[in-house]
Amino acid sequence: MEELSALEKLSQKVGTIVSAHAELKSEIEVLRNENITLKAQNDVIQQDNVRLVEENSMKDLEIEEIISKIESIMA
Repeated sequence: MEELSALEKLSQKVGTIVSAHAELKSEIEVLRNENITLKAQNDVIQQDNVRLVEENSMKDLEIEEIISKIESIMA
């Protein structure tokens, strides 16, 4: 078996590093896109939450009005 020269070993290691770099770069891009998607989903959920809190407040007011009407009838 022929032993690799220092230059060949270095070339292999550089190739491995370049390959790993390309894989990591690709993975980072996937994660960035996923992050953007998750942020958009989070914004939608927050907007829904605000809407539901407002609806809940309105329902509470309606309930209070109904209670007031019932109390005025019973008085």
